[in-house]
This record gives sequence, structure tokens and C-alpha cells, in this order.
Amino acid sequence: MPSIAYLECSRCHARISAETPQTVCPKCPEPPAGSLFVRYDLARLHGTRPGEVVAKDTTGPWSGMWRYRAVLPGVDPVTLGEGWTPMLRSRRYAGAWVKEEGANPTGTFKARGLALAVTMARHYGLRKLAVPSAGNAAGALAAYAAAAGIEAHIFMPVDVPFANYVEAVAYGANVVLVDGLISDCARLVQERKEREGWFDISSLKEPFRVEGKKTMGYELVEQLGWEYPDAVFYPTGGGVGLIGMWKAFEELEELGWVAPGKRPFKRPRMITVQAAGCAPVVRAFDDGAPVSQMWPNGETFAAGLRVPKPYGDRLILDIVRASGGLALAVSDGEILASILDWARNEGIFLSPEGASTTAAYGKLLANGYLKPTDRVVLFNTGAGLKYTDMTAEAMGLRRPAPVKKAA
Repeated sequence: MPSIAYLECSRCHARISAETPQTVCPKCPEPPAGSLFVRYDLARLHGTRPGEVVAKDTTGPWSGMWRYRAVLPGVDPVTLGEGWTPMLRSRRYAGAWVKEEGANPTGTFKARGLALAVTMARHYGLRKLAVPSAGNAAGALAAYAAAAGIEAHIFMPVDVPFANYVEAVAYGANVVLVDGLISDCARLVQERKEREGWFDISSLKEPFRVEGKKTMGYELVEQLGWEYPDAVFYPTGGGVGLIGMWKAFEELEELGWVAPGKRPFKRPRMITVQAAGCAPVVRAFDDGAPVSQMWPNGETFAAGLRVPKPYGDRLILDIVRASGGLALAVSDGEILASILDWARNEGIFLSPEGASTTAAYGKLLANGYLKPTDRVVLFNTGAGLKYTDMTAEAMGLRRPAPVKKAA
């Protein structure tokens, strides 16, 4: 297991010690400060093959995403069994796989990032963590904080899926529902964290949620035989998963683990997908802008996509462009239609965010951007059952009256 060599600013590239807990870069000459990436001394792994260091054990603390402990911080994990989620091949599209992140603890991909962030919080001796959340990060933080014996303080929009509120309360977190968007929740955390003694564990405002999310990149490459797909579709609210996977691809290439013996290779096109009712990254991509602008009055039933301005927007846009990918938006109607289509024809109950990727995939097949034979990975970032209330409302579905008992 590696030691962390240093933390590197994603913007000014300053090197920061990881001996004490860090948030964003303290050396950036002007705001916004860059997010910090964890860097390791990977030289000791040069010449290895993944089978020599990637754990195969499917039980115990080193299962799941911790199978990649050779490229994660060398500390004891706070784990609930996160990671190594299924890659489900489509029954209708020969080149498509769904990465089923709903199989994680707390039912979403957020388990990965929060497992590692809480692990490091415990390692540093932090006792109070705070997060603004569009829903699923709240449940994940609450669960892992409970497992670690750490206080969790959570701020969520009042209209999040009810499951997110219930689970956070059940895990014993301190929950505040806010009449506003995630940006309003973030403002409240910012205003109160110094006074309350909270460590802010917001997306890209500490280094370790990216490290947890990067394991999705390692997994999808391993599950495809240590080869890249042609494209990865990712539903983008905060975009940490997309950023983490790109970091994983950099590390895989440095290690020589991807497509061994098959040089040259090409990274997948990264397709970032947003809801039409809140699409700041798509607008910036279309305008050729380096960063997004605040999206006013964001509205979509895909709660995780209702992020009016991601903190990592510059990183997201840089990655999409460097990969030769796209940013595109889909409507709520298209999302709902794709939920029902994939449920009835594939047996997969997608989250609204996940269904944004399947809807986008259909569009790019139809316009010829992708061929049916192109290998693509579509991320379903959460279990559809966590959105029962939101999806039922979108469907206009109500509980039917019971059938009367026979006399």
C-alpha cells in the first residue's frame, strides 16, 4: 500500500503536504482555488502487471474498490463493501454496457467517494464533517460517518428524493432541509463551518472523494479486459466521477496496465450528460467557454443533475475536450422515456441521472456520432428505487384503490 507523495493543485500545480487535512489549494494566486489531487510514487509499480498487485479476494476489508489498494492511500478503510459493481451488457445494443452503481452501499456511486473521504477523515482525527448535497452524497456521508463514529452535518434542498432524507436521518446525521438548490446549501456550509468546527467535505473541496471515484475507471478498464472502451457516458452534476476516471486513466497509462502490449491506445471519448433544465456545462461546451456560468432556476427531476455551477467545471470541460468527447443535454421527458424503455426491455430500473446517459446514447446512435458496434459504458449512478417518489410523479402514477374483498 502506498504512501501519499504529495497533493498537487489541479490549477497552479503547487505541491502541498498531505500530513494534515487539506481542502482546496492554499497557493492559487486568484480564486477560485484549484482542487487538490493525490499523487503517489508509482515508480515502485513500474514493470508490474495488475494481476500481481490488484487483489482478487472478494471478501474482507480489501474487497470491492479496495482491491486497488496499490493506488489508494495506505490507511485502514472505513468500508461497507463499496465498489466492484456489475457491468451489465445490453440485450439490444451489442456495444453497450451499463455500469450499475446502484449496487453500492446506500444505492449510489457516492459510496465510493465518501468511503475514502471518511476513511481519511478518521485517519486525520476529524470529528465533524459537513456537506451540501443534492441527495445521494447525504445518504453516503451519513452511512460512512456512522460507521466511523464521526458526526455528519448535512444540508439538502427540501425537494430531494424522500429516500435521501429518510436514510440520512436513520443513520443519525444532523439534517437541514433548505428552500433552494445545492448552491444555497453550499453557502450555508461555508457560512457556518468555522463557527461550528466542521470540516467541509464538499465535492472537489477536499482531495479524497476523487480518489474513491477514480476506482470506477480502474474497474471499467479491468472489466473490459484491461482495455479502454470507445466512449464513456457520465451524468454530470458535480462531475467528480468523470474527473476521477480521467485521473485513473492517467495512472493506468503511467503504470502500463491498460492495453498491455497493444500500443498505441486511445482513451475513451468522455460524454458528459446533463438535464436540459440545468445544463451549465453543456452551454459552456457549446459556447467554447473555459468555465460555466451559474444556471438560473435549475429544474429537473434528476435531482443529482440539478447543480447550477459545478466547482470543477473547468476540469470537466478540459477533460471532455481533450478526449474528443461531447457535452449534451436531454429533457426530462427523454429521461423518463428511457427509464421506462430500459426497465421494460432490459430489466434495469435506472435512476433519472443514469437514464440521461441511455437517452443520450440513443441520440448519438441516431445521428451517427456512434456506431452500434462501438464499445460504450453507460453509468447508472444510482438505483432507480431510490427515486420512487420522483419517478412516480413524473409518470403521473398514484397508488391504486385496493380491490375489495369478496363477500
